[in-house]
Amino acid sequence: MDMILENLSSYLQILSFRSLNIRWQDIVEVIIISFLLYQIMAWIKHTKVWLLMKGIIIIIAFILLALFFGMHTIIWIVEHVLSLAVTAVIVILQPELRRALEELGRKTFVTNLITFEKPTDERFSDRTVNDLVKASFEMGKVKTGALMVIEQNVLLTEYERTGIEVDGLISSQLLINIFEHNTPLHDGAVIIRGNRVVSATCYLPLSDNMEISKELGTRHRAGVGISEVTDALTIIVSEETGHVSVTYEGKLYRNLDANELKEKISMIQNKEVEENKKRRLWKGRAKDER
Repeated sequence: MDMILENLSSYLQILSFRSLNIRWQDIVEVIIISFLLYQIMAWIKHTKVWLLMKGIIIIIAFILLALFFGMHTIIWIVEHVLSLAVTAVIVILQPELRRALEELGRKTFVTNLITFEKPTDERFSDRTVNDLVKASFEMGKVKTGALMVIEQNVLLTEYERTGIEVDGLISSQLLINIFEHNTPLHDGAVIIRGNRVVSATCYLPLSDNMEISKELGTRHRAGVGISEVTDALTIIVSEETGHVSVTYEGKLYRNLDANELKEKISMIQNKEVEENKKRRLWKGRAKDER
């Protein structure tokens, strides 16, 4: 027994702070670096960088293949272009970097340190889906133009700031009222986050895609434009024809019926999270019953 205690004591001495030469400054340094890495990852997830990651991964894989097979010309090009590519990425992401620094300036260190991101939940309810579909086709019947942008992972704060804050619970009546002709909020887009309309009369970037039909106006081009630079889904009601369209991932889906529109919106609802929770809860109860 004494031998076991002696061995345990010597083992604990080996693991002691003094033997590892760990200072309190080292612990603080690890905490600061972890905090900064977490903030950078959270920022990347909610910006255009997240959308560019696929392309960057493909390029890196291509470079690794070139190194593995000894493709000297490609390696030479990569070596001479890499520095320019880093500069180009910084220029492209300049607005996001500026906003990230602004957000960091608005928050306190302690708040960021103790606040952790909650698990992704269902983005919006079935009631919101039904109200969006109902409002779209009610406006389509009377040819009221509308542009509704549904936010996903990439935050639309940049475009939200160009409009007027609403922060109202979504209902078909609210949406129809916003886009009614000759009302102060009817011009521009509304941004939807979760179950709420957060802003109206927002300006969106116009797409430069030359394949978009010339018969479509600025509203459709803006819908395609926002879907090219973010992961948002946009519902468009044509003022000329009353037809309902959707843009997503740079693609335009025209002349949808109510079921097709509901299917498109439900696609980004993230409802699997809630269904998995219910499934796990049911399994747990069944186990207890046994």
